[in-house]
Amino acid sequence: MASSIQVSRSAGQALPDAFFNRDASQLARELLGKVIRHRVDGLWLSARIIETEAYYLEEKGSHASLGYTEKRRALFMDGGVIYMYYARGGDSLNFSAAGPGNAVLIKSGHPWTDSLSGPEALARMQQLNPDAQGRPRPPSRLCAGQTLLCRALGLKVPDWDARRFDAGALFVEDVGDSPAALIRTTRLGIPLGRDEHLHHRYVDPGYAAVCTRNPLRRGQRAGQDYSWVDLAGMELPAAS
Repeated sequence: MASSIQVSRSAGQALPDAFFNRDASQLARELLGKVIRHRVDGLWLSARIIETEAYYLEEKGSHASLGYTEKRRALFMDGGVIYMYYARGGDSLNFSAAGPGNAVLIKSGHPWTDSLSGPEALARMQQLNPDAQGRPRPPSRLCAGQTLLCRALGLKVPDWDARRFDAGALFVEDVGDSPAALIRTTRLGIPLGRDEHLHHRYVDPGYAAVCTRNPLRRGQRAGQDYSWVDLAGMELPAAS
């Protein structure tokens, strides 16, 4: 497993809106390793994206399949629009992709520290997202789930739903550290009969043990329960 805190040695660059205007599965793969930065009270709270899920208009597991509404309007806009909703008692973060109704859910992340996001930022994330006893949550579990991620980063539905990125407040950055091999498996929480079998979930293998559910846990079989793929989505014979 990766170290508890990953330190960036690269200046990186914010992703342009055009980066998001691509196929949802491709976007879900290429977002792994990118860093979300949200400015809160003068601090840049940051998390590396380690787990994503792709959703399409035509499949039953997506919100967009239920049809256009004002609340879901962000899903029907071009790539790079933020779509947030409430799930499991918390906020969830999604980005629209190419094609009406297609999007990527940011399923989990991992705290990221560098010259822009230092120890004070991490401490603030722990303050925003304590454990059930009110104690600082361990960094490895701080963003391990879609609502935990939003809580730790201070992201709220009323503030960001249907908005575009803002370089002074919220953006996604390329720090030049994307994994070469990825894990592809089924999405989580999809009801039976709503295309729960589709392998549209992608995990950074270096962080598999601290994502929402470890796809490499005991009992999972390569080639059946999960597969190894490259950034283009082509299957690999084994982990690199």
